[in-house]
Amino acid sequence: MASALPETRPRTASAGVRLSGLSWAHFLNDGAANYLPGILPALLIQMNLSVALAGTIMAALLVGQGLQPFFGLLADRIGGRVMVFAGLLGSSLGGALISVVDGPVFLIGVLVLIGISNSLFHPQALAAVRRLSAARQGTAMSYFLVGGEIGRGVWPLLASWVVVSWGLGALWILALPAIITVPWLLRWAPSLPARAVGQAPIEWRRHAGPLSLLVGFCALRALMIFCVITFVPVIWAQAGGSLTAGASFITVLMVVGIVGNLAGGRLSDHYGTRPILVGAMVASCLLMLAFLQLSGVWLWLVLALLGIALFATLPLTIVVAQDMLPENRSFGSGLALGLANALGAVGVMALGPVAQVWGASAPLWVAAGGGAVAVVLALVLPNHRPQ
Repeated sequence: MASALPETRPRTASAGVRLSGLSWAHFLNDGAANYLPGILPALLIQMNLSVALAGTIMAALLVGQGLQPFFGLLADRIGGRVMVFAGLLGSSLGGALISVVDGPVFLIGVLVLIGISNSLFHPQALAAVRRLSAARQGTAMSYFLVGGEIGRGVWPLLASWVVVSWGLGALWILALPAIITVPWLLRWAPSLPARAVGQAPIEWRRHAGPLSLLVGFCALRALMIFCVITFVPVIWAQAGGSLTAGASFITVLMVVGIVGNLAGGRLSDHYGTRPILVGAMVASCLLMLAFLQLSGVWLWLVLALLGIALFATLPLTIVVAQDMLPENRSFGSGLALGLANALGAVGVMALGPVAQVWGASAPLWVAAGGGAVAVVLALVLPNHRPQ
């Protein structure tokens, strides 16, 4: 049957081009789905909303990612690549709709649509990357994820520049590259085999413990990232800083984090995942605390190092999840990325009132404490060893 075929590597040039194309699609998808923090201070002012609602607005964007495990199961069942197309198109068109929002209810509805579309894209795309890389899977996963990190880093700055230059109504311009790219996915995305109907079901009792630990680790990491990208621009705006300068914090965190993403995947191919996960999360906690104590140019430097540490863990956790569920890799990817991000989004929403009462920096202290718990979880996670 198709699902029993070995994962052979296509010709090197073809595999490299297709992986690059998928990374570009990831750049566009995650850019469209994550530029909200760069314009959030402007939205709060335009709609006359309090900072306590900043977490709720971000949660509306991110909580839809909790559907990734469901879409992962569906992707494994139907195979193909249609969900990659639908996800990229939906995220981009949803991002364009932000340009015409006229109230918080409409805004939240659009953000939920973007989150659902983002959930459609990732599980099947991540499984496709695994299929393109028979060996050096950590490195290939890192290369794909780099596209998303650059998108999440560049798009907030670009969106803030568009808003400052032409207003919120011009944000539709950012959807044009994705619309042009969608047809090219026919060349780049491999058509995945459908899961055999008679295949053995997932052994939930055996996987529940390790999967719970992994999702907990990823959720605490997501909480650290979301707190930074949600509240740091707000802190900056409240101190009188410009919209584009506030968005630059997100750009530094995400774009410089590429170094960690690539390094984490490459190191895991040599030393395994556990030592990298533990070391990176210890560094993340210390850097978060340092950020809260410093000022001036040191803020950007510390955020750059924090991005390297946090994103060094991202490809590793996806590979570990796929190892746990080798016959349901889309589902495993959805748990490690989507469900964990949704839980992190709920945490950000809960911290909105904390920011209102104790200041916008208070959620960052809470996130640093969550990072310390993640270190403990990393010590007991399954270790993906190099082949």
